Amino acid sequence: MGALKFRVLLDSEKEQEIFRDIVINENDNFETFYRVILNSFNFEGQEIGSFFMSNDEWDKGHEISLMDMSYSDEDPEITSVMSEAKLTDYMEAPDQKIILVYDFLRMWIFLIELQERTEEILDKPQIALAIGTAPPEDSKIVQDDAFYGDEEDEDMNEFDEDFGDGYDEDDLSGYEEYEY
Repeated sequence: MGALKFRVLLDSEKEQEIFRDIVINENDNFETFYRVILNSFNFEGQEIGSFFMSNDEWDKGHEISLMDMSYSDEDPEITSVMSEAKLTDYMEAPDQKIILVYDFLRMWIFLIELQERTEEILDKPQIALAIGTAPPEDSKIVQDDAFYGDEEDEDMNEFDEDFGDGYDEDDLSGYEEYEY
């Protein structure tokens, strides 16, 4: 048993790098790690988020969510829950990569990489290095298409074209709604 040192990079629109080096016991769970990350960037942590195990190309893999989001026990996409998932159980590579998505409306993205393993045992997680000032948590604008992306907008336009009545306002100008 020992500790894990991670570099956590905040993907932001600023030109400067913003990252934290966090050292945490390998037997701590992902929820503890989640709280330490958010606190280190001065985020309140009132929104939900998920970790995604990743590879060298930063593809999203297995999800570890803050809450159990599965619909049923038969859900084919089983996700893990942060409070039950220990860090050590998911560290497969010496430079294991993890993506943290926080606040699914603002989409804060943290890119996390395992830097080293130590034999040290900590009383509590530590921030070993802090570079850059994080922007305010509410500084990202909630996107209008957070729920409906461009594809859905195109689908709605096709729907309107398919079911248009062929009339415009001028065609109905002499019609009185309650006159029968």
